[in-house]
Amino acid sequence: MSVVRSTLPTLRGLGVRPIHTSRALALHASRTTRDATISANETGGFKYVPGGPVLKGTVNDATTFPPPSKSHGSYHWTFERLLSASLIPVMGSAAVSTGSAYPILDGILAVSLIAHSHLGLATCIDDYVHPRKNPVLGPLAMWALRIGTGLSVWGVYEFNTNDIGLTELVRRMWKA
Repeated sequence: MSVVRSTLPTLRGLGVRPIHTSRALALHASRTTRDATISANETGGFKYVPGGPVLKGTVNDATTFPPPSKSHGSYHWTFERLLSASLIPVMGSAAVSTGSAYPILDGILAVSLIAHSHLGLATCIDDYVHPRKNPVLGPLAMWALRIGTGLSVWGVYEFNTNDIGLTELVRRMWKA
């Protein structure tokens, strides 16, 4: 060992590690040899593939894409944008009128707001609690959203038909 140590240069200085005998021996030992072949018994029965075996049913599987559908593609995006843009004139007309004088406008405003909220929350659930990553929580969150949306539509219907209505409520709260 003393012969190897004397022939290897040792560099000293700021930021430079000295090369010692153990480092040189480790580099030499880490080189691949011709004997380093893997048999089928050593890989659990799988055929050796350079880069690793590709197993079915694991994270190595490619993502399956849903079949193309116009109702969920560009038409869906266009509907969301039209609904958002239509809220501007509906809210403006509801602000200048009373809900008791125009109950249909009150109902359109209520359903449009609920549909807009439902689509926005569904997009958040798709982005952050996707069923592929969260197989239990994702569908549970979507069903909770659907139930909440249904209950909201029912509640707004009851409020608009049996009580003062949405726009009259906002008007009274604004003046209070």
